[in-house]
Amino acid sequence: MQALFVNKLTTLDFSYLCPERGVVGETWIVDVTLWGDLDEQGMVFDFGHVKKQIKAMLDTMADHRLLVPAKSERTSVSHEDNQLTVQFSAQGGLITCAAPAQALLLLDSESITPELLTPFLEAAVLSELPENVQKVDLNLYPEDIGGAYYHYSHGLKKHDGDCQRIAHGHRSQIQVYVDEHRDQVLEAWWAAQWRDIYIGTREDLLETFRVDSTEYYRFGYQANQGYFELSLPVTQCYLIDTDSTVELLAQHIVRRLAEQKPDRQIKVFAYEGLDKGAMATV
Repeated sequence: MQALFVNKLTTLDFSYLCPERGVVGETWIVDVTLWGDLDEQGMVFDFGHVKKQIKAMLDTMADHRLLVPAKSERTSVSHEDNQLTVQFSAQGGLITCAAPAQALLLLDSESITPELLTPFLEAAVLSELPENVQKVDLNLYPEDIGGAYYHYSHGLKKHDGDCQRIAHGHRSQIQVYVDEHRDQVLEAWWAAQWRDIYIGTREDLLETFRVDSTEYYRFGYQANQGYFELSLPVTQCYLIDTDSTVELLAQHIVRRLAEQKPDRQIKVFAYEGLDKGAMATV
């Protein structure tokens, strides 16, 4: 049996529900290996189709979605037409997300890990491939960043694509330069501020409410794909006055740093997942 492999075929930018951490923004790189017999072209599978068809399948299944551990005792799910409502009990409080079904992935597991997501994706991909492909191996793993990084979740209601989904996220590095010199202390400070955070736009904040001793924010908006709503503890949120595109996030960070260090030249590289992002200076 022959094998065909493509490393770093795609990246999955998504969020998932975790008992300890709440809503976690994540980015995983995906390597793929296809095992099978050679077809009439002498191939297991055409490289061009790997990069288009398989990448598209992976992106549709898990990219820019909220991954939910449906078997967890902390999870409850209700359906109404094409709308799903998920409630999840985390250590910090109750998380509730209502969204079109395509914005969530209910995984038949008690938690969300690469090891548990991988067989689900492998089976789904294999079912769509020619008969000569007998096995699919996927390798899901985070970027080896080395420096400071944060996990954030957000939603972009004005976006035409899947970024409009209210709870998707990224694992992103940050680089800060002060007078052209890298400042890893400031990088670590921002990474700590945005560790497992939901970045919410004030315009999307519908209400603040309290349940027992926990204060909550409820965000909501209408977008092209449908109506989205998310409630979570205030302690897990960071409010900004603008939308949360990576360009505006880089701008927000550089302005905050300029307030702390007036008369200094500040440059910020804010990444959004792997090898992409925005730069802002002041």
